[in-house]
Amino acid sequence: MFLLRAFLVLCVTAVTTVAVGQSAIRGTVIDDATGETLIGVAVIIEGTTKGASTDLDGNFEIKAEPGTYNLKASFISFAPVTVKDVIVKEGEVTALGTIRLGASAEQLKEVVVTAKAVKNTEAALLTMKKKSTKVIDGISAASFKKIGDSDAASAMSRVTGVSVQGGKYVYVRGLGDRYTKTTLNGMDIPGLDPDRNTVQMDIFPTNVIDNIVVSKSFSAEQSADFTGGAVDITTKDFPEEKLMNVGVGVGFNPNMHFNSDYIKYNGGKTDFLGFDDGTRDIPTGRRTDIPMFTDAIGNPNGAKGQEYQDILRGFNPQMGGYRANSFMNTGVSLSYGDQTAIGERKIGYSFSLSYKNEYEFYEDAEFNLYGKAIDPNQNELTPLERQKGDYGVNNVLLGAMAGAAIKDGNTKYKVNLMHLQNGESKAGIFDFTANNLGTEFQARQYNIEYSERGLTNLLISGTTRNEGDNMLEWSVAPTRSYITDPDIRFLRFRDEGKGVSTESGLPERIWRFLEEYSIPAKVDVTRVVDFNGKETKVKFGASHTFKNRDFDIQGFQINPGDIDFNEKYNGNPQPEDVFSEENLYDSENPNGVRFNPTFIPRNPNQYNSFVHHSGVYGSAEYNFTPLLKSVIGLRAEMFKQFYTGTNQNGTINYNKENVINDFDLFPTVNLIYALNEDQNLRFSFSKTIARPSFKEMSFAEILDPISGRTFVGGLFSETSQDAQGNQITLWDGNLRSTRIYNFDMRWELFNGIGQNISASTFFKTFDAPIEIVQYLSDPGTFQARNVGNATVLGVEFEAVQSLNFISEKLKKFAFNTNVTVTKSQIKMSDSELASRRNSARTGEEIKDTRVMAGQAPYLINAGISFDDKEKALQASVFYNVQGRTLQFVGFANQADVYSVPFNSLNLKVSKGFGPDNKMNASFKVSNLLNDMKEKVFTGYNAQDQIFTRLAPGRTFSLGFSYTL
Repeated sequence: MFLLRAFLVLCVTAVTTVAVGQSAIRGTVIDDATGETLIGVAVIIEGTTKGASTDLDGNFEIKAEPGTYNLKASFISFAPVTVKDVIVKEGEVTALGTIRLGASAEQLKEVVVTAKAVKNTEAALLTMKKKSTKVIDGISAASFKKIGDSDAASAMSRVTGVSVQGGKYVYVRGLGDRYTKTTLNGMDIPGLDPDRNTVQMDIFPTNVIDNIVVSKSFSAEQSADFTGGAVDITTKDFPEEKLMNVGVGVGFNPNMHFNSDYIKYNGGKTDFLGFDDGTRDIPTGRRTDIPMFTDAIGNPNGAKGQEYQDILRGFNPQMGGYRANSFMNTGVSLSYGDQTAIGERKIGYSFSLSYKNEYEFYEDAEFNLYGKAIDPNQNELTPLERQKGDYGVNNVLLGAMAGAAIKDGNTKYKVNLMHLQNGESKAGIFDFTANNLGTEFQARQYNIEYSERGLTNLLISGTTRNEGDNMLEWSVAPTRSYITDPDIRFLRFRDEGKGVSTESGLPERIWRFLEEYSIPAKVDVTRVVDFNGKETKVKFGASHTFKNRDFDIQGFQINPGDIDFNEKYNGNPQPEDVFSEENLYDSENPNGVRFNPTFIPRNPNQYNSFVHHSGVYGSAEYNFTPLLKSVIGLRAEMFKQFYTGTNQNGTINYNKENVINDFDLFPTVNLIYALNEDQNLRFSFSKTIARPSFKEMSFAEILDPISGRTFVGGLFSETSQDAQGNQITLWDGNLRSTRIYNFDMRWELFNGIGQNISASTFFKTFDAPIEIVQYLSDPGTFQARNVGNATVLGVEFEAVQSLNFISEKLKKFAFNTNVTVTKSQIKMSDSELASRRNSARTGEEIKDTRVMAGQAPYLINAGISFDDKEKALQASVFYNVQGRTLQFVGFANQADVYSVPFNSLNLKVSKGFGPDNKMNASFKVSNLLNDMKEKVFTGYNAQDQIFTRLAPGRTFSLGFSYTL
C-alpha cells in the first residue's frame, strides 16, 4: 500500500507541477577509464559561483539565465574538463550528454572540449561497450534518432549478431527464442506470448528508451537462463530535457490493403481496442457439468434436454468469413517526460501511449504436410495434406507505460507501470486435399479465430549508493498476463458426400484460457574492498521468482447428424447453414446438428503449473595489472516446477508433481586485456541453462487452426514397433533442462566517435538440447524433446565506420555491417539415428550427426546511412538475411523442415521541419525485394516441398511526429 501510495503521489506531482519555463543545464559525468558514473563531481559555470555536484547517477543540473557559458567539471585525482560554448535558451533545458573525466599522467592537465562534442551519446554507449566487463553490443537513444526508427524492434536489426523475426522478436547469434532473454530495466518481464523468452520489441517507442544493451556473455548477477544473448531495455527515468511527442503513421501494402478479396467476419464492438466485448463468450460458462447428447435424446423436453438445446442455440451461428475491403495500417503515439525538483528531491517522470491497428492479407497461402515414400527407391516426397487459400488478419495493439523516479541524496526509487492489450482476428478460406487416408480427399475449409492477450507489469526498484561506490539495489516486478482464444471455429465441407465428414474432421468450436502470475524479486549489493593492495569490486546478491499458470481448453465437436448438406443445398452449402435453426437438433429434428463436449469427462488440456526459482551469487572484479581486468563469479540456482494435470486416457494423474527439480552452479569468468587505449582483447567462459516452458512440460495438445498443426506437451511418450515387431521407445516423456558451456573471445577497436571494428569467435556445447520434433504416429503434430548433445562454433565481425576516410565529401555517410557465421553439430540420439537409417533412400548415407535445429548458419546485417544534422535529414538502407535453418526435426518417414532465407531490404528517410526541427516526417519501404517467407520439407535427392508459404509484399509507410 505504501508503494502504491508513493507511486500515486509521484504521478500527481508530475501532473500538477507548475510548468514554469526555467532555463537550466543538465548532463552526466563518467569515469573515462571504467565507463561508470561519478558521484560528487563539482560542475560550475566559469566566472560565477553557480554550480552543482553530481548525484548517485552521475547527473547534475545547474539553473542559469539565457546566454553562452563555459562549464568546468573537476574531481579529485581526475584531470578537470572545461566544456566551452554551452548555449542556454530562455525557458529551455540544455542537455549536454556525457562528460568524461580521465586521470592525467601530466599533473592532471586540464582538458578542453566543446559542447557539441560532448552531446554525442553514441560515444557514451561505445564507452560502456569499451569498458564493460562482459561481451556486449547495443544501440543508444542517439542512434534511434539518427536512424529514425520509431520502435525498438526496427532499431535492433542494426546490432551485431541480432535478427528480428516477424518485425517483433529479437534473436541473438542465430539462436532461437529458447536461448534469448529479454529484460526491462534489468528485471524479467514476460511478453504477450508467455511461452516466449523474448518480448515483442515493437511495443517500446524509442523516445522513452535510454539504450538497449545485448549481453553475449554471462555474468553472475544475471539469471542463468540465456545462451545466445540477454537483451536489456533501459527506459529514461530522468529525461535530460522536457519531452512531449505526438506521432501518427499510416502504412500501405498493395497486396494487403484496400483489397476487396480480404476475408473477415463479424466480431465484437470493442475489437478495435484489442479485447472482446462478450460476443464470443462460451455458451456453457466454462461449466463441466453440462448435459450430454445422450441425456437430451432420451428426453428432449426434460430439464437436461432443454438445457442441452439452450447451449446448442447459444453458439454463434457464424462459421465462416466473407470477402470485404481491407483498410490500411494506422498508428498513433504519445509520449511525455520531464524532471522537476521539490527542495532537494529530484523527480523524473515519463508516460507513453501507443496504438496500432494493422491489416494483413495473404493470398495463396500454403500449409502442407509431406513425408518420405514407403518405397526407399522413391526419392521425391509424398504429399499427405495440402492446404492453399487466402486469409486475413486484423491485429490491434494498445500499449501504455508510465514511469516515475525520485532521487534524494544518494538514494533513488523508481516505479514503472506498463499495460499491453492485443487483439488479433483471423478468417480464412482454403482448398484442402488429404492423401494420407488411402485415397485423395478434397474439401473447402473455413477458419475463424480471435486471440485476446493482456499483460500488466509493475516494476518497483530502489538504489542506495555512496561515494565509495558501495551500492545497494533492489527490485520487484509483479506481472499478470492472460491469453483468451474465444470461440475458434473450424469447418470443412466435402466436395462430395454429405458435406461434413469425419474423414476431414468434424467442425469444431474451441475456447482456450491461460492466466499467469509472475513475481520476480532481487537484491544486489556492491562493495569496494582492498585486496592485495588493490581496490576490488565485490558484488553479491539473491533473487527469487514465483510463477503460476492456469491453462484450460474446452472444445466442442459439431456432429451434423444425418443431414446431407451437399444435397440439401444443391452442392453449394455455406458455413452459416450448419447452425441454421432448421438444421439444429430438437424434438422435431432428433437427427439434426448437435454438439459433443470433447473435454468431458477427462481434459488433458486443463492443468496448473507453478515454479519456484531461487538464485544467489557472488563475483569479484579485480585488476591483475593496469591492463588486465578480471571478473570472476559463481551463481547457484534452484529451480522447481510442479504440475497438476492428467494425460489423454487418464492413466497418469499428477497432483503438484515435481516435474523439474534442478540445482546448478553456474561459474563465469570474464577477462579484458587493454592492448592500448582504443583496443581490447576479451575472453569469457560461463555455464548457462535453457529450461522447458510451461506448455512444453505438460500433457496439453494445442491446435493451430489456420495451419492445422498441433503442438503436444513433452510429457507424452511415444513408442513404435521395429521390423521384428518389438516395441521400442521413441520418446520417454522425460523432458529435462539443457546445460550449456560458453566460450567467447573478441578483439575490438574503437577508432573514433561512434565508430568501431570488432571480430569475435565463440564456441558452445549443449547437453541434451531441446528441439521441436515431428511426432511419428501423427503427421502434423510436433513435440519438444531432448536430442543428442550439440556444439556450435561461430565467428562475428562488425564494422561501424564513417566514409570520410574515402573523402571528406562523404563524411555524412556511414556504413554499418555485421556478419555472424556458425557451424552447428548434433550427435543424434539412438532412436533418431535408427529412424533415419530405417527410412533412408537407396544410396543415401546417414551419418550420426546433423545440424542443430534453430541455429542459423549465417546472419548478415548491412546498411548505409546518411545524416545531415544541419538540414535534419537522415536516410538509411539496411539489408538483413538469415541462412537456411533447420526448424522442425524429421523422424523416420517425417521429413526435416527448413526455413528459406528471407532477404529483407528496407529503406527509411526522415526529415525535420520547423523551429528547432520539432516536426519530423518519415517515409519507409519494407521488403523492397518483395521476397517470400517460406519453410520447406527437404529430402535426399528430392525437390523441396512447401511446408509454409506466405507473401508479405512491400509495405510503404508514412509517419509524422511533432515534439512540443
